[in-house]
Amino acid sequence: MLQGPDHLTGSRIRERRLALGVKQGALAADVGVSPSYLNLIEHNHRRIGGKLLLELARALEVDASTLTEGVDAGISELLDAAARAMGDVPAETSRIDELVARFPGWTALIAAQEARARHLEGQIDALRDRLAHDPALAEAMHEVLSSVAAIRTTADILVKEADLDPAWRGRFHRNLHEDAERLSARATGLLAQFEAPGAGAEVSAPEETVEAMFEAEDHYFAEIETAGEAGYENAISTVLARHAGMVEGPARGRAEARLRAMARDAKRLPMAEFAPLAKGLDYDPARILDAIGGDVALILRRMASLPSDETVPPRGLAICDASGAMLHRRRVQGFALPRVAAGCPLWPLYRVMGRVGQPDMAVIETPRGARFKAWTVAQPVADQSGARSGGGARFGSLPRIEATMLVMPTTAAKESVEVIPAGPGCGTCPREGCPARR
Repeated sequence: MLQGPDHLTGSRIRERRLALGVKQGALAADVGVSPSYLNLIEHNHRRIGGKLLLELARALEVDASTLTEGVDAGISELLDAAARAMGDVPAETSRIDELVARFPGWTALIAAQEARARHLEGQIDALRDRLAHDPALAEAMHEVLSSVAAIRTTADILVKEADLDPAWRGRFHRNLHEDAERLSARATGLLAQFEAPGAGAEVSAPEETVEAMFEAEDHYFAEIETAGEAGYENAISTVLARHAGMVEGPARGRAEARLRAMARDAKRLPMAEFAPLAKGLDYDPARILDAIGGDVALILRRMASLPSDETVPPRGLAICDASGAMLHRRRVQGFALPRVAAGCPLWPLYRVMGRVGQPDMAVIETPRGARFKAWTVAQPVADQSGARSGGGARFGSLPRIEATMLVMPTTAAKESVEVIPAGPGCGTCPREGCPARR
């Protein structure tokens, strides 16, 4: 039998014939073939094309493309759903092609549910990450609990001290009222961390607002790339003006700092020169470094900022400081990057902090078996003027160090570099017995 999603035309012909209530012999006679040959076609034992395909499409009252296309997209989603299936009942992956061919509607439904499940899992991970590590949430919760404790103490005094002086009783009632108002305001502020008033819009932390802006532009800002040194500030203002939440406040400040860093990168390594070079070297950071040398972290950041087209591979980027806090990220499907908390302690992103300036390359294997090649380096970061932090010859000065990791999917079964079985972070990683688990 012919295998794979490219050879399901026969199954679709059979399903269409049965849906119309046409006998196999009648259809064979209509298109001028024997019933036995049509039976071989319908069971995917014979390839079909050309005039016979057109005749079958005419007889079955469908377009020929309906019989030959539209299956490949369903196969990958079903395989993803099968890989993520819970329980002890194994999925019948060997019959996925039959399911796709016979029940395209159910296939689309399962694929949509799989996409929805991935989206919801991402939201849950983000919320768990914020609840555990977001300092703004921790502070808001502390204020709420402090107000609750104050109200409870005051109420306890009023209940148990029946002979309080009227002046003192009035003072305690006033304190109770003020603490209750403070609790209401703090609880409202805490709620605002998760939901916005009206229309169900989300209220985001400054980091999330900035990240949403970068994701909306696919981490490529044409104005900044083409502005030239004299026009960077105007370009940055233009970018900020077209995104919500960038009028003022912490989000705008962080976005400006990040865009200025991108402008410095554009000045040092213009995209007009870098993009054709990267394409000519198959988007391999190691080969690019061999060709042009220089700043490794700069090359990794420019790789993440390449304008996407059909030739540019998917890529993710993670930048953290010496504490492990995530400063910047570009997400890539299949590789979870936490918003606030540290990621997996086995990531090369963290181990290069012990060898500043020494590039590292490894393959990270996720708990689901997907593999990503990772290029990583830790370096002193540039200050606002573009000078290297700690670059001055002053004893006792401590440079700020940041680690940068670029990840890209790899399908090679065997790699010539180290393979690291890692996860998204200990809070959500399903790996048992990991020596680095905390």
